[in-house]
Amino acid sequence: MNITFIGGGNMANALIGGLLKQGFAAAGITVIEPLAENRERLSHAFGITCRPTADAAISSADVLVLAVKPQQMQEALTPLSGTLSGSSGSLPLVISIAAGVRTSAISRWLGGYGKLVRAMPNTPALIGAGITGLYAGPLVDAAGRRQAEQVLGAAGATLWVDDESMMDAVTAVSGSGPAYVFYFIESLRDAALALGFSADQAKTLAIETVTGAAALASGSAEDVAVLRQRVTSKGGTTEAALASLHADDFKAAILRAVRAAEARGRELGGPD
Repeated sequence: MNITFIGGGNMANALIGGLLKQGFAAAGITVIEPLAENRERLSHAFGITCRPTADAAISSADVLVLAVKPQQMQEALTPLSGTLSGSSGSLPLVISIAAGVRTSAISRWLGGYGKLVRAMPNTPALIGAGITGLYAGPLVDAAGRRQAEQVLGAAGATLWVDDESMMDAVTAVSGSGPAYVFYFIESLRDAALALGFSADQAKTLAIETVTGAAALASGSAEDVAVLRQRVTSKGGTTEAALASLHADDFKAAILRAVRAAEARGRELGGPD
């Protein structure tokens, strides 16, 4: 499988690094990157081919990963309209990792091309611990889905949705989700500071608590609500803290925040 990335930013770096760690051959990866310093950095880091323009890299690609910023997508794709043919005459799978850009727009900018997968990775993909939501257009077969899973799975877990409108929800929950977690860590750290811990102590307590709790939840077959209940002794300190959070409408506030992110995602995506 030959993979061509359009754009060589952070997420492309994460996917390329993950693919190479899984044994994918560097010779099968090409990056189209206009900035010479970025091409040099990528070539040095991964031993892959980097080109300033698409040219032959498109015709030999089995998978084309669109890794440019959403606002640059139309400009990047318009020159490719009508040029996609793939190796051995097969049609390449096109995967977009641009937030908010719908497959209908990508298809239009590619001259009606339809073998498309839309992906929404999140920033923990940078350390191989991401989760990526995936949506496949109607022209993507089982083999195309496997290709998408192989590419995006190089940076963490994957999850398919059947309706593209759910990609706004994926963005709201997992795409934006790391920021919610960082905000909670920040708040827990600040609470520790207020209780008299040093800055280093507060940071360590907050980060290690969240990291450990997440690992426990991930490794347990039990629902997180059950795990929460096990920590909450009747009349104890945890019960007092959770009662305060409940009085402040904490869970409803999270829901409102996620719904706000989903609504903004729909706005940014524009009309179909």
